[in-house]
Amino acid sequence: MQRIRLRYTKRGRLRFTSHRDFQRAFERALRRADVPMAYSAGFTPHPKVSYANAAPTGTGSEAEYLEIALAAPRDPHTLRDLLDDSLPTGLDIIDAVEARTSGLADRLTASEWELRLDGVEYEEAERAVAAFLAAEVVEVERRAKNGMRTFDAREPVVGLRTLPPQADRPQGERCAILRLVVRHVTPAVRPDDVLSGLRAVADLAPPVPAAVTRLAQGLFDEESGTVTDPLAPDREAVTAGPSTAAGPAAAKAPEGAVSA
Repeated sequence: MQRIRLRYTKRGRLRFTSHRDFQRAFERALRRADVPMAYSAGFTPHPKVSYANAAPTGTGSEAEYLEIALAAPRDPHTLRDLLDDSLPTGLDIIDAVEARTSGLADRLTASEWELRLDGVEYEEAERAVAAFLAAEVVEVERRAKNGMRTFDAREPVVGLRTLPPQADRPQGERCAILRLVVRHVTPAVRPDDVLSGLRAVADLAPPVPAAVTRLAQGLFDEESGTVTDPLAPDREAVTAGPSTAAGPAAAKAPEGAVSA
């Protein structure tokens, strides 16, 4: 059994697709591309696809990941092109590698986000970011299954900054752009939670909903302060030895991932 790891995007209007909508679209793409999928056992076999840490509905993303198991080997780059051609524009397969290491889900421990705040001045956003970072605790509320839940939105945030005004922005247009790096914790702290925190500490309230895009997802590098590529270990293993994709151990889905 061969395992292939894919990176895909949610762009434009398709950022409003739910994770279940994407699952259905992806399984149709697998059939259109005639991918030789491995299937689960039991009365209702389904293709072996493992998803990890999908972005919330309504947010864009350049860094979503999944893993598929194949019954016959395929070239990852050819497979990427076939699947990308079979998906609607906006749901784009932009990378594919053969899985040669374990624990993809374990490497998705942090995300970098871009938050576009239309109608907000750069200086106003700067003051709010400074107030947020200066606080030891920023309590926010979110509705959960059992009612409202209060938690700290500050502790998982390892980076938050306002980008300088862009030279190509139309004269007079007010738009602040934030870059956020946040660790994946329980309960998850999302970009909208950080926006709630900015409102709580600095009364920052954009007049229109923020446009949110995930730029990267992977391990957080303490030294550089960046989120690293989770597929890099698989690429590096290509020259380090024979593939680990074959064999009983490779049939296991990444630890922590959710099978469709």
